[in-house]
Amino acid sequence: MPKVSSLIVPYAAYLRVYEPLAAFPEPERGHWTRYARRTDLPSYQDELRRSLADLLPSPPVPVPVHESGDAFVLESDGVVCVCPWRTRLRGWQALQELPEDFPEPVVDALLPPVLRRQAAQDYERWLADHPDARPWIRTATWQVPINWFVLVSDEEREYDTGGDPRGAAPVLRYRTPMVQARRRVARGLRALREAMDEGPLIDGLVDVGRWLEEFHPRSVVELDYGGLVHTVPAGALEDDHSAADVAEGIDALRHGDGAAAGAAYGRLVERWRAVRDRRSAN
Repeated sequence: MPKVSSLIVPYAAYLRVYEPLAAFPEPERGHWTRYARRTDLPSYQDELRRSLADLLPSPPVPVPVHESGDAFVLESDGVVCVCPWRTRLRGWQALQELPEDFPEPVVDALLPPVLRRQAAQDYERWLADHPDARPWIRTATWQVPINWFVLVSDEEREYDTGGDPRGAAPVLRYRTPMVQARRRVARGLRALREAMDEGPLIDGLVDVGRWLEEFHPRSVVELDYGGLVHTVPAGALEDDHSAADVAEGIDALRHGDGAAAGAAYGRLVERWRAVRDRRSAN
C-alpha cells in the first residue's frame, strides 16, 4: 500500500448515522462489539487518507476490492453506537455521481473509462445480491447541503477551536437523536410544501428523510463540518449558526412571513459564498 501523507485532507462535510449494536445481525454485531472496544479508533481524516491512497497507483483503484471493516464509534446515553464506513459501497455511489460534478474530459483524465465501466459492472453484480444496501455516511464537498441543517438545532451545536498545543484542527458538528431528526424533517417538509412549489430543497429533504427511515429509531444523527473548517476563518466559524438560520427561515414560512424567511436565507447564502468561491478558484 502506498505511504499515506500525514497532512490533513480537507474539504468535505459529512452526515452520519450511528446505530446501536442491537441494530446489527450476527455475526456483524459481534464484529462491531469487539471493534468498539479498541483504543486506536480511526478518525475521519484516516478514512479519507486511506481512500485517497488507492488513487495514487497507476492505474488508480477507484473502488476498494474489499469492503472496509472500520467504523466510527459513539456512546450515547450509555448505548454504544457505530457508524460503518462502507467505503466500497460509497465509492461505487460516488463514481455514479462523478459525471454530474465534472466535465467528461476531466472525469476521463481522473479515472479512465475502462476502469469506470468495470467498477459499474462490479456494482451492478454486487447490488443484485444486496438490494437493500445503504450507506451510513453521506458526503458533500465544499458545502453543507441546506437540507442537512433541517435535521439539527442550534442547541445541539458543538464547536471546539482546536487551539491546543498539539495543533488540533477545529471541530464544528451537531448530534441529535434519530427521532428528533425525523420529526424535524416532517415539520420542515410540511412548512415548505405549504409555502412553495416542489423544488430542489423539498426534493433534497424528501431524499434525506427516506434515508433516515432505513435506520434504527435509537440511532444518533451527526452533521460534521469535517474538512470544511479549513475553508472558513476562525472568527466566521465561531459565528456560524447555519442551523439556527435554517430553523428561523422555516418557522417564518410556517407563519407566512416571507420577508423574514428571505432574510434568513440571505444570511446562509452570504456565509457560504466564500467557500463556494474557493471551490471555483481551486
